[in-house]
Amino acid sequence: MSSVAERTTGDPLAPARPRRAPGAVVQGVLLTVGLVLLIGGFAVIAVSYRPYNIPTGSMEPTLRAGDTVLARKTDGADVRRGDVVVFRDQAWGGPLMVKRVVAIGGDTVAVATGDQRLTVNGKPVDEPYLAAQGAQGTAFSVEVPTGRLFLLGDNRLGSLDSRVHLEVDGGTVPATGVEARVEATVLPLGRAGLLAGTSAFEVIGGEGPADPGPLEPAFWASVVGAATILVTTAVSGVAGLARRRRRTT
Repeated sequence: MSSVAERTTGDPLAPARPRRAPGAVVQGVLLTVGLVLLIGGFAVIAVSYRPYNIPTGSMEPTLRAGDTVLARKTDGADVRRGDVVVFRDQAWGGPLMVKRVVAIGGDTVAVATGDQRLTVNGKPVDEPYLAAQGAQGTAFSVEVPTGRLFLLGDNRLGSLDSRVHLEVDGGTVPATGVEARVEATVLPLGRAGLLAGTSAFEVIGGEGPADPGPLEPAFWASVVGAATILVTTAVSGVAGLARRRRRTT
């Protein structure tokens, strides 16, 4: 016995399947694209970045106490001079801290008693991001061992950093202790934005601060995706309302 589907196949009297209007097709495509952009952007940020809260003013004015930042995960192998990093070192008590890398393995970093300027490999470094120019605190000179980093806060008069731990490995921390590189402030909204890079260490030669990660394009992909979904839905709703009004008139 033939099935109902088989009996009606090819029947000229069978009702034709309704064709989707071009507007509905375009709406479906736009909603799909918007959803892909929205989810894709959030996924990139969720996988590559972690939020951190800044507990003190040691990095002012770059980062302030109470700021929430986004930092890209790293194993520390690609950390460069000028990077602002989140790290943990048991010799410093073990808490997560945020400081700026001013010297890497093989560098000699120093501050003289006189002009208080930071020097790396004998070359003075102009640091425009400091809270107070010419304020470095205690004089020191350290040769940074391979695989370790020397870190300072931008608020040199209010930062407990490598200078406080000079008696332990010259104040250096292992590069493997770095968990993430700070790339943006997200809260408060009035301070939200990407962390500006610095050219201060170009005088030393070698590689400058690391290139930005995918945070900005991922953020804008999410924004464009959300906007596409909202606009498409709104236009569809208005068009549907207009059609219903035409039918009732």
